[in-house]
Amino acid sequence: MRPLLYATLIVLAAIAAPVHAGHLLDLAVVDRDTGATLQTYLDRGRLYVAGTPGHRYAVRLTNRTCGRVLAVLSVDGVNAVSGQTASPEQTGYVLDPFASTEVAGWRKSLDEVAQFTFTALPDSYAARTGRPDDVGVIGVAVFTERVPVWRQRDEIAREAAPAAAESPAGRAQPAAPAAQAKSEAFAPERERLGTGHGEREYAHVDTTTFERATRRPAETLALWYDSYASLVAQGVIARPLARHAPRPFPGGFVPDP
Repeated sequence: MRPLLYATLIVLAAIAAPVHAGHLLDLAVVDRDTGATLQTYLDRGRLYVAGTPGHRYAVRLTNRTCGRVLAVLSVDGVNAVSGQTASPEQTGYVLDPFASTEVAGWRKSLDEVAQFTFTALPDSYAARTGRPDDVGVIGVAVFTERVPVWRQRDEIAREAAPAAAESPAGRAQPAAPAAQAKSEAFAPERERLGTGHGEREYAHVDTTTFERATRRPAETLALWYDSYASLVAQGVIARPLARHAPRPFPGGFVPDP
């Protein structure tokens, strides 16, 4: 069984309104240089946030349930813990009931992360490792925990007998998630944002065990991001109107007409 990470979690008495409220998990992006939770913009069924190039950011995960959940975090199509091309069956973070944590970078060890930073697409971690196609999206696959069921010993034995005859190779594997259709209108690659592999910082976690209640995620969340100028150019953010306000005292003495 793959080791799962058990983050140091803080139950928040009051937090900002959730950026992406799912049934099981809230997903938000925090600009660590300003401390602000990034505003979301809804466009054609997708949620977007505008990042500032060069700024550090964190992904805030908040468990809305009374049980533990596993959050498999993908940034730019890359698993934020293992560095693998992301897939829901991989390792992730386990959150306690009604708890919240901020993931501030790519997991390098149980004690360190490499900071998430908004950077130009060619400088993103995904592009530098040969995987630029999915740069610009943060995703979370959420799993609930299987609850142990206590039964009589003879009942368990009856069910175990046919299961033992089944070959592991014959068991059905979870289907690969369908690739999402890409937007038809993209800003030029040189203007698009990605997530860089920033400086190391201390961020301790522990390992734990977690048995998933289902093979497929109970919930999948996604949040797209780019620079403010790029989102305006794509029409995600309405272009600001240039307005001229008359001035009551624009000049000095009265000139000839």
